[in-house]
Amino acid sequence: MAFSIPGVSLAAPLPPLPPAPPSPSISPSAIPSQTTGVGGAVTSAGTGLDFGSSLASAMDQLGALQQNSDALATKVATGELKNPHEYLMAAQEASIATQTAVAVRNKALEAFNEIMRMPL
Repeated sequence: MAFSIPGVSLAAPLPPLPPAPPSPSISPSAIPSQTTGVGGAVTSAGTGLDFGSSLASAMDQLGALQQNSDALATKVATGELKNPHEYLMAAQEASIATQTAVAVRNKALEAFNEIMRMPL
């Protein structure tokens, strides 16, 4: 595939994209069973996971994405990274994860404020 942009020339052809990672599959036995608890709240039976640990895990993953993006940015700046598109993908992934975390936080704050405004 050849294309040209006025004023821009490519010294070498672009490298091929790496293959996409396989998508994870979930077996039916891995899906936790859910029961209705006190007040109609849905709880996960036998998993031992609660909202706090899930939130902490998500924040740890977000931090890891940011650290990976920062490390790749340093490698691009120093010339150690041969394929700068790896950095661009990691930076975009970290950006989307951060935007999602901010959106979830904003919705949680809106829900909390709405609960606080409810008359007793």
